[in-house]
Amino acid sequence: MLRSIRSVATLILLVTAHSAAGEQPGLLSQSFIYEQASFPQCHASTLAETPQGLVAAWFGGSHEKNPDVGIWVSRHIDGSWTDPVEVANGIQYSTAGGRVHRHPTWNPVLFQYPDGPLALFWKCGPSPSTWWGEMAISEDNGATWHSAHRLPEHIDGPVRNKPLLLENGTLLCGSSTEFDGWRVHFEMTADQGRTWQRTEAIHDGKEFGAIQPTLLRGADGTILALCRNQDGNGNILQTSSGDGGRTWSAVAPIALPNPNSGIDGVTLDSGTHLLVYNHTRRGQGNPKGRAMINLAISEDGQTWQAALTLDREDRSEFSYPAIIQTSDGLVHITYTWKRTRVRHCVVDPKKLQGHDLTPDKWPLP
Repeated sequence: MLRSIRSVATLILLVTAHSAAGEQPGLLSQSFIYEQASFPQCHASTLAETPQGLVAAWFGGSHEKNPDVGIWVSRHIDGSWTDPVEVANGIQYSTAGGRVHRHPTWNPVLFQYPDGPLALFWKCGPSPSTWWGEMAISEDNGATWHSAHRLPEHIDGPVRNKPLLLENGTLLCGSSTEFDGWRVHFEMTADQGRTWQRTEAIHDGKEFGAIQPTLLRGADGTILALCRNQDGNGNILQTSSGDGGRTWSAVAPIALPNPNSGIDGVTLDSGTHLLVYNHTRRGQGNPKGRAMINLAISEDGQTWQAALTLDREDRSEFSYPAIIQTSDGLVHITYTWKRTRVRHCVVDPKKLQGHDLTPDKWPLP
């Protein structure tokens, strides 16, 4: 079904605000999903391809953790992105006197089921240590949403990155908690979110504080999870599973830095892996270490090469990326741009060129 979609990339290139073609091999275009919005700040975007094209979501409001933060959605239709629409918020109840009790929302995740609905997961609650998971579905490619509900106790859904649909129809979700150390666990649903299973935390959170896993597929059937590291001077963390996500190896660092910031990866149809992340560490005039965001490429998920510099500016923030491959073979990336907008990049993975790198040096401008 998705193979019959008009080329998403062709439509985007017609309206691209800034073309980077020729500047870096493989980077076709960069633009913003919106120029202005009713909310001043945004963060944590997510992407999915539907039968009618791309859908993006993120949280937006006054600022992260403010109760007015809601989940916003935009659809790519006829070559342009629709105006952002708020589709979920943290309103719990209102009183007879008109007072509204509301919590902030966090970290939306979109997932398009093959020949099924588009699912939206998000978090609601005062903080990451106290939030809970919620979900809704769309039967019309993100235009409207229904069946919004809170997930079962201790089920958060995919905590920040897209889930992985296994061959047996199980949706494997990388999840994590932050109330008893930063610890990763995994959740599974075989019936589109009606019932769930959950692993225990796969580590104690003491040697490594890991959250927000992104999932990659190995050629041998192994699932590799790469995780954000609580240590802003540490490296991306990894764990792997050979039994469909039921058990996992010990958490260990890989040779890519992580300034305690979100990452996202995708395994292409070719088997090649791409990872979007900040190849930086905290400090040195950049307290959060998010002044550069990068794309790396790997054939085995273990050895990585530099592919693209997506954004770079001192004392700025480019963070919390999302990455997918669409049915036309192209790759789409979104990320937080200075906390004010969501940037969208289109990449031709066949044109990417790998460059040797070290944890402390990014080789591209």
